[in-house]
Amino acid sequence: MQIPQLLCLAVLSTLGVSAQTIHPGKCPEPPVQQNFDVPRYMGRWHEIQKLPAFFQKGKCAQATYTLGDGVVKVVNDELLSDGTISSIEGTAKPTDPSEPAKLEVTFFPGAPAGNYWVLKTDYDNYTLVYGCSNLGGVYANYAWILSRSRTLPEETVAELRATLTSSGIIIDKLTDSEQTGCESMPK
Repeated sequence: MQIPQLLCLAVLSTLGVSAQTIHPGKCPEPPVQQNFDVPRYMGRWHEIQKLPAFFQKGKCAQATYTLGDGVVKVVNDELLSDGTISSIEGTAKPTDPSEPAKLEVTFFPGAPAGNYWVLKTDYDNYTLVYGCSNLGGVYANYAWILSRSRTLPEETVAELRATLTSSGIIIDKLTDSEQTGCESMPK
């Protein structure tokens, strides 16, 4: 085996062990929310379902977005099993002003930005977010169903799952996020 193939295999093995969703081929490119209204999207969103991601380890996951000077401040919080709150701050900005629902988010200076595409939202109750990274012949993808409250009607969840599926996104590993016992989370 060549060095690049071994390196790719090592990276994929690490991601696979970390509950990452890896698929052969290239990232799907689903349609995003038309006429996306960034200011209306700001505020707190709670995670209802997700594709597993190596960087999420707790429960009560929530994201808070605030807008300033064309850049969105992102604060992600989760409650870890030892009772501590893990929080990370980053920034997001549209990659193209003509498609404001396609954002890139960064959490560490100098690190590559990740996709944060708003596929569907009603701004008041739910949002469906997708991100994907091509990794040379395979891709790692993320998806989140978020709500303004810690619950979301099953009919809405089913509709959002169907949106993912109809866009060619594999959702067999989409799991419920625990949103109970969250009293200590930031309000």
